[in-house]
Amino acid sequence: MAKFVTRFAPSPTGQLHLGHAASAFHVWKAARRAGGQVLLRIEDIDTTRCKPEYTDQILEDLHWLGFDWIAPIRVQSQHFARYKSVVDHLVDLGLAYRCFRTRAELAEVSPAPLAASQETALLDAGIPFAWRLSMSRAREYLGPVWNDLSYRLGAELDVRSMPAKPQLTGDIVIARKDSPSAYHIASTHDDAIQGISHIIRGLDLADAVHIHTLLQVLMRWPQPIYFHHPLVLGQDGKRLSKSNESEPLARLRASGMSVADIWQRLGLK
Repeated sequence: MAKFVTRFAPSPTGQLHLGHAASAFHVWKAARRAGGQVLLRIEDIDTTRCKPEYTDQILEDLHWLGFDWIAPIRVQSQHFARYKSVVDHLVDLGLAYRCFRTRAELAEVSPAPLAASQETALLDAGIPFAWRLSMSRAREYLGPVWNDLSYRLGAELDVRSMPAKPQLTGDIVIARKDSPSAYHIASTHDDAIQGISHIIRGLDLADAVHIHTLLQVLMRWPQPIYFHHPLVLGQDGKRLSKSNESEPLARLRASGMSVADIWQRLGLK
């Protein structure tokens, strides 16, 4: 069996909650069953929301849950130059274009590329911009390969080839004026250089595999096998998240809950 290397990659924008515990459980369980390894990666490229104290709490919570990992821990904020080089390469290939929109506007619309004269005028005016990866340009660049884009989905011996459809995402942001890298670039770059063979993550990220497959092919990076585990839902039927103030693991621990209680509450064993 090929070497099994996976990762757990939390973002320190808040404390870990039950949803993170479940995700970590699936990651480490898969590695144990395969006789593989788990790497820990701190995805802190959002410098406005990520805080060192959250990173410290993440490490404490994972140790309390009984998980360990292969050193060293990769901290993404220490590698912005590497991610920028990926963005620069895509720009040099003619696959990315400037988008003159604010972050709020970027969340609402996928703009078409601007004419060079418009770009120059807006840039001279100091208007913020982002870089977007053009699906139409990527399709033209790859030619027939575009129609054969695929990824591997499954677990253990049950692995299937699935068609990748990056066009479903539209032209994605790959960098902003206030950040040299977006999640998609940093994540796929690190998966490649860290030798990640299997990616185990929640169903909320299932759609990301389409754009990640495209980036892997464009950058000639290895393509890992993906497995998407079920999400932990609250009483309202919505997934647990930091934004809806899910109760942190640290608070549950302080209330007297044991690790066994955590797994029992999640229905995991």
